[in-house]
Amino acid sequence: MSEFKPSDVTPPEVRKGQWAGMHPRDVFRERFRTHFFDPAFRAEDEAISRLEEIAWKAYMDGRKAPVTRKAGPEFKDPEYDLSVEWYEARNRLIAAQARWEQPATRSRVLVVVGSPRNDGTCPGEISKTFRLARLAQETLQSVGVEVDLLDLSQLTSDYDRHIHPCKGCVSTAMPLCHWPCSCYPNHATHQVNDWMNEIYERWVSAHGVLLVLPTHWYTVTSPVKLMMDRLVCADGGNPDPTATGGKDPAKAKQLELEGWPYPKHLAGRAYGVVVHGDVAGIEGTRRMLCDWLDWIGLVDAGALGRLDRYIGYYEPYATSHDALDRDEAVQDEVRNVARVLAEAVGELRQGRLSDPGRTLARPRPK
Repeated sequence: MSEFKPSDVTPPEVRKGQWAGMHPRDVFRERFRTHFFDPAFRAEDEAISRLEEIAWKAYMDGRKAPVTRKAGPEFKDPEYDLSVEWYEARNRLIAAQARWEQPATRSRVLVVVGSPRNDGTCPGEISKTFRLARLAQETLQSVGVEVDLLDLSQLTSDYDRHIHPCKGCVSTAMPLCHWPCSCYPNHATHQVNDWMNEIYERWVSAHGVLLVLPTHWYTVTSPVKLMMDRLVCADGGNPDPTATGGKDPAKAKQLELEGWPYPKHLAGRAYGVVVHGDVAGIEGTRRMLCDWLDWIGLVDAGALGRLDRYIGYYEPYATSHDALDRDEAVQDEVRNVARVLAEAVGELRQGRLSDPGRTLARPRPK
C-alpha cells in the first residue's frame, strides 16, 4: 500500500453562491451619502457628487489596494503587484520581531484594556477595567518593565477608528490567511482606518501580554473579540501573499494540502489574564482566554497570573467604582498578576521558565 501524501490530493472545489453581488448605483449612492448627512456639508454637494463618482468607479473596478509595488525577490512571485500598505506593515513586524529577539532589550509587557467604556464615550465615565490595568501598569513599571498600554475603548471614542471583523479566510484554507492580515484596508469598499496593523506590531514587540477585561454577557467584550479574531493570522498565517496569488482560494487550498507548517508568529511570549464581572460569567471567560492564548503559543505565567473576580457582586452599577475602592484585596491580586507576569517574562527570556513539551512535534499542527 502506497504512503499517503497530501500533495496527491486533488483540491476540493471552491464553493460559490452566497454573495448577493455588487450594489446597484442607487444603493451605493445612499450609503456613500450617509457620511455627509450633517447639513453643514450641503454647501459642498457638488464636490461630494464628484467624490461619489470617484468612489463608485473604485468600487466597480475593485481597487482594494490602489497603490502597489512589485513584490521582489524575497517573495515566491517577484512580479506580483503587492499592496504597499501591506508590505510596509509586514516590514514593521519583521523589525519588531528582530528587536524582540535581542537579549539586551528591556522587557516589555503589553497591557490590554478590554473594556469599551471610557469617559469620552456615551457612558461618560472611566471603566473599572482601566483602573485595574493602571494598577498593573504601575506595578510592572516599578520592577523595571516597559509597559505598552493598549486601550481598546478608543474604538468607541476615537474618530473613524476601527477593528474590522475577520472574514474567515482561514476556513477556506490556512495559507489564504496572510500574516499580517491583507483583508484590510479595502479601499474599494471603504473598509479603511483599520487599527490592527498597529496592534499586530504591539503584540509582536511584547515579551509578555496582560489582558484585563470585564465580562459582557458571559464572554469577552466586543473590542476584545474583534482583536482576537483578527489575530488568527498570528496562528498559522501565511507571510507570503504572492504564494496564493493574493486571495485565490483554489491556490490556497492546493498549498495547504501540499503540507502547511502553521507557523505560530507570537509563540514564546508570556501572558497573564484578569477578568472581572458583577454577577456571572467570569470563570468561563477567563478559561476561554487562557485556552486561546495557550493555543496561539503563548506561555502562561502560572496560577497567580490567571485571575477572575467579582467586584460589587449583585450591587448597583451606579456604585461599582465605590465597590472597587473598598475591595483592596482585588487591587492587590491584580498587582500580583503583574508581578508574576514580570517574573515569568524574565525567566522566559533567560530560558529558565519551564515550558514542558515545547520541543515536541505536534501530530496535529492545525
